[in-house]
Amino acid sequence: MKLPLQITTRKVNLSDSVLASIKRKAAKLENFTDSIIGCRVMVETPHRHKNHGQQYNVRIDITMPGIELVVKREPDQDLSVAVRDAFDAARRQILSYQRKRRGEVKHHEEMIPTATVSKIFEQEGYGFLETNDGREIYFHENSVIDKGLDELEIGNTVRFSEKQGVNGPQASYVSSL
Repeated sequence: MKLPLQITTRKVNLSDSVLASIKRKAAKLENFTDSIIGCRVMVETPHRHKNHGQQYNVRIDITMPGIELVVKREPDQDLSVAVRDAFDAARRQILSYQRKRRGEVKHHEEMIPTATVSKIFEQEGYGFLETNDGREIYFHENSVIDKGLDELEIGNTVRFSEKQGVNGPQASYVSSL
């Protein structure tokens, strides 16, 4: 860190062990990035709640080039737990920020499956879809969203939701792309 660690308290006295823990955890954040300019830690006890007892809030402000990360966790009755949780959240935020800066993006599998319309029996009011893995899925005209069955054509790519019907897999809805 280019600036010294700042630890501020409000309505709480920190023991030497808690102070040492905060200093150790703040120094450990530098293992994840060398671009931390400054780190400020605020430990406070908000008003005492008669049913919940003494609660501790820990807030961490981390200044990096172009951004300030702020961590504020839910209050906890155990000061050590509150400090640990806040620094864990700070570590996660730093790592997330670095991934975004590097342009790394999570690639999610497609959430809604797609298929191709393979057969349409317009007079009877149903058809079949062929999935990417070659399975055949039945669909009824009532499950077609957006356009009606008469506007679907063989070869159209559609999204669908599959469920198990009486006679096998069927689409509970079919939507054009």
